[in-house]
Amino acid sequence: MATWRIGSTVLRKVVEAEFPLPVTGALRTADSGLLDAYPWLAPHFAGPDGVFTMSFHSVLVDTGTRRILVDTCIGNDRTTIPQLLPLHTGWLDTLRELGYPPESVDTVVCTHLHFDHVGWNTRLVDGAWVPTFPNARYLVPRAEWEFWRTAPASAGSTELSDTLVPLIDADLVDFVEPGHEVAFGVRLEGAPGHTPGQVAVVVESEGERAVVTGDLVHHPVQFAAPEIASAADEDPALATETRKAFVERYADTGTLVIGTHFPAPTAGWLTRKSEDGPETGALRFVVDRG
Repeated sequence: MATWRIGSTVLRKVVEAEFPLPVTGALRTADSGLLDAYPWLAPHFAGPDGVFTMSFHSVLVDTGTRRILVDTCIGNDRTTIPQLLPLHTGWLDTLRELGYPPESVDTVVCTHLHFDHVGWNTRLVDGAWVPTFPNARYLVPRAEWEFWRTAPASAGSTELSDTLVPLIDADLVDFVEPGHEVAFGVRLEGAPGHTPGQVAVVVESEGERAVVTGDLVHHPVQFAAPEIASAADEDPALATETRKAFVERYADTGTLVIGTHFPAPTAGWLTRKSEDGPETGALRFVVDRG
C-alpha cells in the first residue's frame, strides 16, 4: 500500500484487486507487441506477450483536517456486473488497518460512474445496500449523473441502482462541476472522453502537486501514444484530446501523476524524452516518441 507526501498532505493507495490483462483487451489496439516498443515501461508496466497488471485501488487523501477518498473500486457482493463474479475482498478492512475507519471519511469523490470506481460507495447489510461511509458527502460530476441515469441498461459499464441511488435517497450526494474545490488544496479538473463528466483530482500543498488521473489513462503507454484509446472510452476522440492536454499541462512540471489503474509503483512524473533518454534513478513516464 503505497504512501506519497505532497507537502503536508498524505496520499495512500488502498488496493482492492489486481488482474492480468492483455494490452489488446484493455486498449483499442490489435498490436500485442505495443508495449515492447517502449522499453521504459519495463519492468513494471510490460509483461510477456503484451500482458500487464491492472490495479483496482482507491486513493485516500489526508490533508490533516480532511479525509477524502478518491473512487471506491468494485465492491463486494455485486451481481449486476456481467464481466465479474461477485468479489469478497478485505478492502474495507485494509482501509481500517491504515487508520481510516469508514465513519472517519468525510468526502468520497467519484471521478466517474463506471462500476469499478463506485462499488464501495455502498455495502450489502441484511439484504439492503447501505452507505459505506455514512458521514461522508459523495461528490459526483453532474454530467456523469445526467449521462448514466438515462444510459441503456445494456451499457454494462455501470449500475447505479445499488451504488448511487441509495446515496441519493439518503441525501448524501452533491452533484458538482469541474473546478469544484473539494477542500483547501484539493480540486476537481475536467477529464472528459472516457466518460462525459469524468474528472481528475488535483492535490496541492506547500508548493508541491499531485494528480490522481481517474481513467483518462489505463496504462502509461497512453502518455506516449495518446491516440490509443482505452477499450471503455465513450468518446475516443475526446479522450485523446484530454490525454494530450494533460501531457501538455503536467509534463516537466514535477507533478506526481498517480494512475488509478497502474500497479506498483503506480506514480511517476511525466517527462519529455531527451537525447540521452529518460532520467534514471526514479520512475518516469516518457511522453513523446523521441
